[in-house]
Amino acid sequence: EEKINERTKAIFPVHYAGVSCDMDRIMEIAGKYNLFVIEDAAQGVNAKYKDKYLGTIGDVGTYSFHETKNYYCGEGGAVVLNNDRFIERAEIIREKGTDRSKFLRGEVDKYTWVDIGSSYLPSDILAAFLYGQLEEMEETNNNRRIIFKNYYEWLNELQSKGLLRLPIIPENCSSNYHMFYVILPTKEKRNGLMDRLKDQGISAVFHYIPLHTSPMGQKYGYKEGDLPVTEDLSGRLLRLPMYNGLNEKEQEYIIETMYNLIVN
Repeated sequence: EEKINERTKAIFPVHYAGVSCDMDRIMEIAGKYNLFVIEDAAQGVNAKYKDKYLGTIGDVGTYSFHETKNYYCGEGGAVVLNNDRFIERAEIIREKGTDRSKFLRGEVDKYTWVDIGSSYLPSDILAAFLYGQLEEMEETNNNRRIIFKNYYEWLNELQSKGLLRLPIIPENCSSNYHMFYVILPTKEKRNGLMDRLKDQGISAVFHYIPLHTSPMGQKYGYKEGDLPVTEDLSGRLLRLPMYNGLNEKEQEYIIETMYNLIVN
């Protein structure tokens, strides 16, 4: 809230790893300052905050169907419009900047270019590929929940010893189990574990580099140290293999290897 000023137009909560932000508080702040809320639910398809699906709470929600997501078609995504004022312009942008949809509905006698736009539509083949997965959405979610639960239960001893931190899912959030990560005590320990796991054939990787420290972020005037919490966690986070086809034997190998590397 302290970052809001006269130039602020919107709040962009990011539902990381399929776990919701505190949307009640965010919507309260947005209402207080008359701001729009655009939910980044790229990782949050089929996850909920209380009884509401992520992406349906703010003014606009965004989903991703990139190949790294739970439900995917290689590239592409979806926009959910929960505020009527955005519907007409979104339709125009989707139609490459034209009012063609109005023409097809008979609302105008010809269509023309009226705004910015581009070609955002996935092909029918990609849409069909995605639709087949959406039909099996709950089965996929259950499989991922089992994998997540196994990791959590088997690694909890390391957390109790203070050797790492496990993910947190608040009681009012229903996750889609998009990923499983651990937080190591230091960046050096994270990098060392990541390299040694790789030597054992296990692809455990870090995640986002904070955007404000990127070349583009620096171009906009940001610098390292501006977001110390983000920078600290980014340097200590390690993602473990997490995909629908991961079997229990493979998981056991990952866990045993982590125990050997961390404890020994």
